[in-house]
Amino acid sequence: MALTYEREQAQSPASLPRLLVDSVETVVLGKRRQVELSVAALLSGSHLLLEDEPGVGKTVLANALSKVMGGRFSRVQGSPDLLPSDIVGVNTFNTETRTWQFHHGPVFSNVVLFDELNRSTPRSQSALLEAMAEGQTTVDGTTYRLPQPFFVVATQNPIDHVGTFPLVEGQRDRFDVAISLGLPSRDVERTLLLGEGGRNAERVLEPVATAETLAQLQSAIAAFHVSEPVVDYALDLVTAVRATGSGRQLLSTRATQSLVAVARAMASLRDRHYVVPEDIADVAPHVLAHRARPGEPLPVAASWISEIIATVPAPTAA
Repeated sequence: MALTYEREQAQSPASLPRLLVDSVETVVLGKRRQVELSVAALLSGSHLLLEDEPGVGKTVLANALSKVMGGRFSRVQGSPDLLPSDIVGVNTFNTETRTWQFHHGPVFSNVVLFDELNRSTPRSQSALLEAMAEGQTTVDGTTYRLPQPFFVVATQNPIDHVGTFPLVEGQRDRFDVAISLGLPSRDVERTLLLGEGGRNAERVLEPVATAETLAQLQSAIAAFHVSEPVVDYALDLVTAVRATGSGRQLLSTRATQSLVAVARAMASLRDRHYVVPEDIADVAPHVLAHRARPGEPLPVAASWISEIIATVPAPTAA
């Protein structure tokens, strides 16, 4: 039976954030931590990068996220011959009306799944930069606003795989959260083989809320309280990563903003309307690792960030 926000609200005080997690988890079994981080990316108005080996469920997770939030969904398949116009759209000349007409590309959706992003060239990757940062795209000098909410979920294969291109730095920095799924446990894999979860559950998954409801929730979460000590703690973590000298790329101001934004969303999953230091530390490895250590396997880079977090004193009260 599908989870619906309206029915759940009538039965219990359970929140929409946890309903989103519970619904996606009926598809992606045994990966609640990754599901929570994915939903936190969605709720913070951010974008999500799924990096892992082929066949571990990246696209299944992305599809499940698109289904539970409702709204318009589109999919782009990364390939070396993909053109920017295949993503944002193109102007064509109408011989009957003698006018130019703009044909919207798949980026004009609430959820855009870009499968195997790093199989497309840097030129095509760059077509997403304006859309992800500003919620708009410009074609032939005309700027078009994108639907809201706007959520990009991209999957990519490890960089050492044949036919892949490294993400340009600006592209990588626009993904606020990056996670890897890893192989399921034996018990979960057995459950999948018996027909539960996975693609079978994805086919019958229904929206939990409308795109309009989700946009309202995103606005509410963006206003969650973050005290000055917690802000200073976030800055201390980022400064500590920058100061190590072993990070291959300096963390941008966007990274610090993403850290606080995703922490707000994680607080909503804990039924709080304010951020505590634990929220910052909880999401930091998944917000900072792919930016600070590009090209390194995500679990390794995240572990490195976690080691740095352990050396930074947290405030005793939010």
